[in-house]
Formats: sequence, structure tokens, C-alpha cells
Amino acid sequence: MRILLSNDDGIHAPGLAVLAAHLANDSRHEVYVCAPDRQRSATGHSLTLHKPLRVQHEESAFDFQDNTVKGAWSTTGTPADCVKLAVCELMPAPPDVVVSGINSGPNLGSDLLYSGTVAAAMEAAFMDIPAIAVSAKQDKRFVYETAAHYIGELLGKLKDAPRTARGLININVPALRKEEVKGAKLAELGLRLYKDSFDKRSDPNGRDYYWLSGHAIEDSESTSSDVYAVNQGYISVTPVVFNMTDFALFDKLAQWI
Repeated sequence: MRILLSNDDGIHAPGLAVLAAHLANDSRHEVYVCAPDRQRSATGHSLTLHKPLRVQHEESAFDFQDNTVKGAWSTTGTPADCVKLAVCELMPAPPDVVVSGINSGPNLGSDLLYSGTVAAAMEAAFMDIPAIAVSAKQDKRFVYETAAHYIGELLGKLKDAPRTARGLININVPALRKEEVKGAKLAELGLRLYKDSFDKRSDPNGRDYYWLSGHAIEDSESTSSDVYAVNQGYISVTPVVFNMTDFALFDKLAQWI
């Protein structure tokens, strides 16, 4: 299977390295990597239109045991740029699947609207390439290994999996070792609302600036949501499409207009 990996944490992110190592050491796979040259979290589905994209070969960063990735590049662009550029220009042939991650931190509920990790997978979905976004609830190597193991198993069954054209699978892994995970659970997107706050500071020149912070509000989540599943120790699996039309309101709004 020809696999393209990307992320939004950057080419040197540990989650990407663990996933690349796990998949590249499986002789059934041909692994390529294209990721941003720096941290690009919460960039959403943005593209670079008004300046050139620069590319750096990064194969030496992914040299594993008996096998290596077949090609690796970093770019000055966004996660969506990376996937678009890799598929259209850098890879010798289109991938059979694009996997984005393993992200440091979850992408649950409304996080999907901000996430560069999900945007990279969605860019592949736009091109009708099977796509998976995978995120870990905690930035620990053992969690990345749990996630990589699950992705490896999932890819082994991917050709027989039902899929929606131009859709993706969003996966979130709890902060547990592989043997501690209760299983995988199909889940809908939760709310994942945030209580936002801004930390006001002053620079050395006395000019004010603001730093966004806050925390997620998870006490109103449905038991069928991805947020609830991960908090209960399950890997959440959520099929996602980009058509956000509110069909429940469609007919009512037509009458109102």
C-alpha cells in the first residue's frame, strides 16, 4: 500500500516519527511523508496562494532499522498545502491512502473546524483519496505507539471498509497504553465547546498583546460522542464529510424565504 503521511505539528514531530517508523517497517507498505517545516496547529483548511511554497528533502530524518520511507519532504506551507503538493507534484504516483497525524492532542467535536491535522486528511478526501486523521489525547510516546498500532491494523482492513466519496475517518486515541484501551467505538462528533480567555501582556516597548487560552467544556457531551468515548478509554472512530448543509432546516427555511 502506498501511504502518504502528513500532520500539522511539523516534520520533526514525535507523533509523525512514531507513525512513520511503524508503517515503514511493514514490508507491505511504501511510505512517503510531506509535512510543514514548523508547527502549524489550528491553521484549519488554509492554502498558500500569495507566496511560493519551498520544499526541503527530509529522508534522513526518517531512517529506520531495516527499512526507510521512500520519500520525505518539508514545506513552508500549511498541512493542506503539503498534501496537495505531495499528491500533485512530489510523489511518483498518487497514494492509496493519506494518514494525517499522529497529532499531539485530541481533535474532537468542534476541534475539526480548526484542526490542521484534519485539514490535511480532508484535502486528500477532496481528491477522493481514502483519508484518515489520527490524534492522541496526550503527548506521550506510549500513546503514539498505541495510535500507530491501531492505524496499522486499520490499514490492513481498509480495502474492505465501506467509505463515502470525499469523506474521511477521524480517530482519537485515549491517553492509555495499547493493552489498557477498552476497544474502538464508532462515535458521532461531540460539541467540544471551549471557555475562552485571553491573557493580556505587555512587550518590552509597553505595547499590549494577547495570548489565547482557555479550556474545553466536556460535561454536556452525549454518551454517543467522540469526546465521551475517548474519556471512557475507547478509541473513537468518526466518519466525516465536508458537506455541512443543515438538511433538517432546509425545508423550513425554504418556506420562510
